[in-house]
Formats: sequence, structure tokens, C-alpha cells
Amino acid sequence: MTPPNQHLPPPRHALVRAPIAVSSDAGEPLYRQLRQALEHQILSGSLVPNLPLPSSRELARELGLSRNTVNAAYQEMLASGIIESHSRRGYFINTQMLRKVAPDSAVAPAAGSTVDWSRHIRPRQDAGMPEITKVRDWSSYPYPFVAGQVDERDFPRLGWSRALRDALDPPHLFYSLRDSVDEDDPFLVEVLCKHVLPARGILTRPENILITAGSQQGLDLLAQTMMGTDTLVGVENPGYVDARHTFARTGATLRPLEVDEHGLVPPESLGELDLLYLTPSHHSPTNVTLSGSRRRQILDGTRDAGALVIEDDYDSEFRYRGKPTPALKALPDSEHVIYLGSFTKFLAPGLRMGYLVAEAELVTELRNQRRYKIRHIPGHPQRAMALLIESGQYHRTISRRRTQLARKWQVLVEALEEFVPWKITAPPGGVSIWIRGPEDLDCVALAAAALEAGIVIERGDVFFDDPEANRNHFRLGFAAISLEAIRPGIKELGRVIATLAAR
Repeated sequence: MTPPNQHLPPPRHALVRAPIAVSSDAGEPLYRQLRQALEHQILSGSLVPNLPLPSSRELARELGLSRNTVNAAYQEMLASGIIESHSRRGYFINTQMLRKVAPDSAVAPAAGSTVDWSRHIRPRQDAGMPEITKVRDWSSYPYPFVAGQVDERDFPRLGWSRALRDALDPPHLFYSLRDSVDEDDPFLVEVLCKHVLPARGILTRPENILITAGSQQGLDLLAQTMMGTDTLVGVENPGYVDARHTFARTGATLRPLEVDEHGLVPPESLGELDLLYLTPSHHSPTNVTLSGSRRRQILDGTRDAGALVIEDDYDSEFRYRGKPTPALKALPDSEHVIYLGSFTKFLAPGLRMGYLVAEAELVTELRNQRRYKIRHIPGHPQRAMALLIESGQYHRTISRRRTQLARKWQVLVEALEEFVPWKITAPPGGVSIWIRGPEDLDCVALAAAALEAGIVIERGDVFFDDPEANRNHFRLGFAAISLEAIRPGIKELGRVIATLAAR
């Protein structure tokens, strides 16, 4: 990983980063005020110890003081030992002195705040719900089976750089830099209609599309617009945890619905639901595909009940055997389906760009909601994404990624069969494999033990409405790990599992 700012020239001296205020009206000599301010910055770590302090000439010019005032402050600091003089190099922080200073003498925020923040921060409706947690430094582990990440080496850097550069040339520059108020880039919307959505069987018009900061913003906009304390939302169980949090924060009631090897099991009646949230192409987290008969049953049942369906189609591009199933939104009589898609699941999650397809009346309202939250998605990456798609690089990247992930999926499946002592059925799609172990498996203990062995896995209990009753599940992502590390990583995981079983 490239260290930040490695191409910037090193500073010549310890930059004074925090503002320094001295005043002749303060009733204390200016040089003493300056000394106290500099000592504050030194003790709080604002100044770099191994660089010289600014010269008296530079600091005097920066603060509008005389050099005599700055020199007087430096002399007092020198006498106190907090700085030291190096011949022909200037004044430096005395690091030996800093080590002797007690930690509580360093300037730091007061331990007790005078503000009672509990009076001002409203309690969250989802405060007691489990959350997905990620190992922050996952890339430093030898076997990172993380979900929701990609191998940055596979990112189309040249194509994306070219698209970003071209987006700053006329005629694209205007659309990259303008304040569009609540509009999306018309070029990006056009290429979505022509080159992206038809592959999912969706034929739509520009007025039916909203660009979002990833699927997560789409979920939030929908929740804030259509959910409240009187709303009943059906969610998959297990299911996507962040969607549950987003819905619960509106005060909506969530109804967990069972999922089996054919996807969500439709309840006997859909009449009580106001909305139903689904991940039908590759269910999150199990990756099973919702069967055709259940798709039709759910579409007809929700339509007849007057309920809406939110279809989160986050990684439908990645299927390794057979043909991808069409989106729910592509089927007849699907006007009540709201479709969420993403550019970032296979390109890079850090890009944070997705889209929503729905009836124009709803899109108009969501556009207004977005305007007063973030206004619009930045124009430059929008135009660059449109150029990337039009150039063909977008679809070439999908094809290349699909081939790479198919190899990883095959190696992972074979390694699991060889080294893990349970029968595992892996659906032929997605970018992770969901594993259900024996009833006595504790995924929390397994994740901790695996991490000690250099293996990053994702515990599965948090995906359930009742985590404590489902601690025998975990998930292995394979998009970010290298192909060469998969087999030895699973072999080591098998050893960890055997060790835990023997205890």
C-alpha cells in the first residue's frame, strides 16, 4: 500500500498546524503568550519532534509579530528545557524531556465534558440490534476471506484514470463540475438505460432512474420516504444486516421471513406487509437464488396486497454455472418493484456509486429527498463512470472478474471439500460461501481462533433475527484474497476447526 503523501516534498520544519492567537490586550507579554501556545502544540503532539521549529523570521512573518518577541519565547523555552539548540540547524523539540513528562500533563481534551450530549443526541431505534463488524487491517493477514471487498490489483486503473481525465475535458467538463441541484448526469443515466440494465432484462426510461451513493443510500432514501412507526417490512432471515438497521431507524416493525435453499419462503399471506425487502439473485448472506415459482408467487402476492418490493440486486453479474436469472423488475407486472443496483461491488466498494429504478412518481420524491441530504452525487465520478461504460471497459472488467472469481470459487469449493469436515453446498454464484456447521460450532470462537492463525472469516450469527440461536454459521469471502492463498488458507482453517473440536 502506498503511504499517503509519499510524493510530496518533506517539510523543512515542524509546521505550526493549530492556530496561535496572541493579543496585546491579554494582560500578559506577547512572548509569554507565544511560548505557552507553542508548548501546548508540543505537548499535544501537533509538532513533529525530529524537524526544526520555524525560524524566528518565518514565525514572526506568519504571526505578524516582531522577531524579538519570537526570540524571547524561544529563549524561555530553551531555558526550561522543552526545546534544545542544534548548531547551525536551529531549535528542536527536546524528546528526552518529553519522555519524562507525565502523560496526564500533556494537553488533552478534558475528561469531563460540560455538555450533556445525552440530552442532544436522540437514541437510535436500532441500538440493540447486532452489527456486521470488519477486521480493519484485514489486508495485512495472509488469508483474508473477507466479504464485501475486492482485490485492488484487479481494478481497471488505466481505464478509470482515462475516464477521469476525459471527464475533465470539454464537452464533459461542464457536467463534471456543475451544481446540478437534484439532477443526475444525463449521460450516465443514458448508458444505464442502453448498456447496463438491459443485461438484467430491465427496459426503462431516464425518468425512472436515480443515481445513489451506493445501494446503502438507496435503502436509506426509501426508508426515510416510505417507512415509519406504522410500517411493517418483511425481511429475509438470515438477511442483510445493514438493511435491517436502516429500516429499524425509522421505527418500522420488521418481520423476519425464513430462507431455505430456494430463497425466501413466501408466507401464507403477504397482505399485512407494507414492503418486502429481497436479495433474490444471490441472497445475502447464503447466495442462494430465489426460484422462479417463488418469484412469481411473491410478485403476484405483493401486487394483490398493495405492498411494495425492494429488490437489492447487488452482485447479479457473478454466476459461475448456468445462466443468471432475470431481475424481478424485468418480469411482467413488476411496477411495484423498486430495483437497487450497484457499480461498486465488483469495481471497488470505495467508489460508492449505485442506482435505483422505480416508477417516475417515486423517483421524483426520492430526488427531492436526496437534494436536502447530499444534493447530488459528485459530477466528476458520474461522468467518468458513464465514459467507462461507453468505452466497453466496464463490461470487459465484468467479464474478466467473472472469469477470475470462477477460478477462485472452484478452488475454494474443492479446498472446503478436502479440509473442512462438514458437507458444504455452494450455490454457483456470488462472491462468498456461506457455511453452516454442526450445532455445537461457535462461530464467534472460531472467528477469534482463526484470526490468531492469520485467517479472516466473518461470523454468521449477526445475520439472524436471533443471533444466539444461530452461532454455527460463518461466511468466507473470496473476492479480495489471492487465488494462491485460498487452498493453504482453508487448510489452516481446517486445522483451527479440528483444534477447537478437540477441546
